[in-house]
Amino acid sequence: MTTHVKLELNGPMQAGFEEVLTPDALEFVAELEHRFGPRRRELLEARARRRARLLAGEMLDFLPDTRDVRDGDWTVAPVPPDMQQRWVEITGPTDRKMTINALNSGADGFMADFEDANAPTWHNMVDGHHNLRDAIDGTITYRDSEGKFYELGENPATLLVRPRGWHLPERHLRVESEPVTGALFDFGLYVFHCGRRLLHKGSAPYFYLPKM
Repeated sequence: MTTHVKLELNGPMQAGFEEVLTPDALEFVAELEHRFGPRRRELLEARARRRARLLAGEMLDFLPDTRDVRDGDWTVAPVPPDMQQRWVEITGPTDRKMTINALNSGADGFMADFEDANAPTWHNMVDGHHNLRDAIDGTITYRDSEGKFYELGENPATLLVRPRGWHLPERHLRVESEPVTGALFDFGLYVFHCGRRLLHKGSAPYFYLPKM
């Protein structure tokens, strides 16, 4: 893994953030940005040019460089056991109370949403990863202002994560003076902290990719 000496963390640290924003986790996110950030920027620029052509009257069509995908003979991997029943799914932000209630809801799946259901403040993004890690470990608890106590019940919903769209940056973390991609920040922290935990439990990291 490359060591990124120009890795800048500009967001304030709060209680528990040091468990999420570890040096190794940030280096992992930086490596993702190093590998995929330039291509992402190319695609965003190409999208802007294509939009201009569409506004000028060009018609939509299939891209020639994806012909192999359309014409090829391929299949996807089998559906994992804990994703085979998706009759009822619930979605919402990743605050602590919502995460517990959603996982206890009786739904088949909970899509923890770092995008539309979430105000992307620095606190919300990092705290959300802390909450998901604790949820996977089964240690997540919450006590509200009236003293009501929340904890995970038995057989919680299968967890999915919705990272931010590819067009959104995370300005509190920079690599080579450029903000990292929000989607790579969300994906990277979740996989780094929770990927092996989920595999050990017989599950896996599942993602809903928005605005593709």
